[in-house]
Amino acid sequence: METSETSTGMGFVAIADDGLPLVSIVVPAFNEAARIGESLQKIVDFIRLSPLPFEVIVVDDGSIDETAAIVSRFHVKALRLLRNHQNHGKGYTVRQGVLAATGTYVLFTDADLSAPIEEVNKLLDVAVKEGADVVIGSRKLQDSLIEKRQPRFREFGARVFNHMVRLILGLRLQDTQCGFKLFHRQRSRRTFEKQTTPGFGFDPELLFLARRYGLKICETPVRWSHSEGSKVRFLQDGVRMFLDLARIRWNALIGRYS
Repeated sequence: METSETSTGMGFVAIADDGLPLVSIVVPAFNEAARIGESLQKIVDFIRLSPLPFEVIVVDDGSIDETAAIVSRFHVKALRLLRNHQNHGKGYTVRQGVLAATGTYVLFTDADLSAPIEEVNKLLDVAVKEGADVVIGSRKLQDSLIEKRQPRFREFGARVFNHMVRLILGLRLQDTQCGFKLFHRQRSRRTFEKQTTPGFGFDPELLFLARRYGLKICETPVRWSHSEGSKVRFLQDGVRMFLDLARIRWNALIGRYS
């Protein structure tokens, strides 16, 4: 298969000359009518200016507002809308979008674009230069640029959760929960096929599986700004996420991930 080199703006990557996108951008959405239009416009503007081929997959997870209608107004060839008739959870929705993707790499990003879409170039360059299978956009590394911080109680909860991830799953990563991650689609496909967590605790499971299957994981700092309107309920979802960690460890012990 022939390839050509195209600049990402940060470095160079080889692109398969087969008509497929280099990157599939997966956007999980649940009742995001207030901001999905603006976020999608930013993504569309970005890919129109980029020399790289992209596709965008919005997965509407059973929204009861105008989310799907707003997405449908974008008449962009590279944009697809997948719809669930009922709400399943962010983990389920991300998995659905990734398994439907066709790009060499798959980025999943939150609908609020807390990390600007342009930061995907940083993740791509790390993937290529470091030979990484998974690249995590991190808010915790020294060079990260945090334009607007989370409320202090959420930052505290995130630190506690990260310690639990290290203790229970053995993942020595600075930021498992940032909703801006890039995966090599083919090499990471097994991790998504084996993923079992439907809710907000899915990130540690994906990263645990990626490490278990021998994939190379890198973190890189990204610009990030807290956006109001998070769907995470601090206490209720926090408890579920901690229980998810125990369930992931149990799944590993009984051989469910083999």
